[in-house]
Amino acid sequence: MKKLLLLSLVALFGAALVRAEPTRADLVIRVETCEAILQGFQRRPETAIHAEALRRARAIIILSQFKAGFLLGVKDGFGIIMVKKPTGGWSLPVIISASETSLGFQLGAKADESIFIITDDETPKMLFRSRFNIGVDAKAVAGPRAAEKERYNMEILHTPMLAYTKSRGLFAGATVKAGNISRNDPANFLLYNTTHALPELLYSDWVQAPPEVKPLMELMQRLSP
Repeated sequence: MKKLLLLSLVALFGAALVRAEPTRADLVIRVETCEAILQGFQRRPETAIHAEALRRARAIIILSQFKAGFLLGVKDGFGIIMVKKPTGGWSLPVIISASETSLGFQLGAKADESIFIITDDETPKMLFRSRFNIGVDAKAVAGPRAAEKERYNMEILHTPMLAYTKSRGLFAGATVKAGNISRNDPANFLLYNTTHALPELLYSDWVQAPPEVKPLMELMQRLSP
């Protein structure tokens, strides 16, 4: 847990809050952070994604966000998106940005980790137009967890996006709104040393996976073959 928090803080403060241009090493840390988030969720039945949700997964989004501020709360962060190909294999993890601003009294700082299982093939393509709002452009509900066994409505699994957070009291089927996610093509150009953008990275085989991203791809293949 401490390692994951450190990775998140390094990635967020080094590349997002300071607004310095990220190095390739910074981007590798973002991918590693998302891998650690997924591993952390799956270690405990009360946070683990239900096996049936993973079986139906057509894509996955993993987000690491940091919220801080006084009076005006600002959430900044990063994440990755991966899609399942017709062959059954998983795509490269493609870096995305995540942001949200909320008015109201805010004091202190908070790290948020979330995972979204996408159950259709069209929702990931919303990022082709630069950005979309989770819960607005695509319906999202809290997904069933491994610990719930059969105590959930199967209709939930037909929702385009199944959300997983570590928030208490979020029951399966509850509507979720998580702010905007957007493409980050410059980050992917640097990470993959390519001029191919998000659509090609997700849906083609034109770019080979560098060693640093293979552990996350292999983890997804084990969870959702």
